[in-house]
Amino acid sequence: MKRLGLAMLAVALCVTATRTAMAQGHLRYGVQAGLLMPVSDYNTADKMGFVGGVGATYWLPGTGNIGVRGDVSYSSTAHKSPVTGNTKIIGGTASFVYALQPASAPARFMLTAGVGFYNMDFGGGTPKQSKLGFGGGAAVAFKMGTSSTRLVVGSRYTSVATDGTSRLTFLPITVGLSFGK
Repeated sequence: MKRLGLAMLAVALCVTATRTAMAQGHLRYGVQAGLLMPVSDYNTADKMGFVGGVGATYWLPGTGNIGVRGDVSYSSTAHKSPVTGNTKIIGGTASFVYALQPASAPARFMLTAGVGFYNMDFGGGTPKQSKLGFGGGAAVAFKMGTSSTRLVVGSRYTSVATDGTSRLTFLPITVGLSFGK
């Protein structure tokens, strides 16, 4: 759990900018929730579940379309019958973001790729595991009226190392709101 705390602190530091830097770049933050689809070996053991989280993107000054993003999320999936219980994942991810359209566009398509640190609790007396993972995905942010609020729909393929030879692979599909510049 101590490692998870350090990972979350690292993610928070990645997206926190000084007051001077914020004056030059743009910071957006938001919340998201959605479905977590287990993939590969994870899909043979667990059903579809839910995911929720918070995140922030710092758009680098002078680029307009390149940013650094940090996310923290919690997810849970139920084991398939006849096994009872669920898998819980708490994780933090640091990513690079590339936007294909300018910030002024009514719909902004973005690509992300990054690394994260995840704490996995498989239940049933199995020891918890904290491991590194990687992910990549895409999202579309839609402007909502004249404010800076955006409706964001996205997904990210994520693969996390586990003890042994397999990987925990999942695909969250989320809807969220983002605020800021």
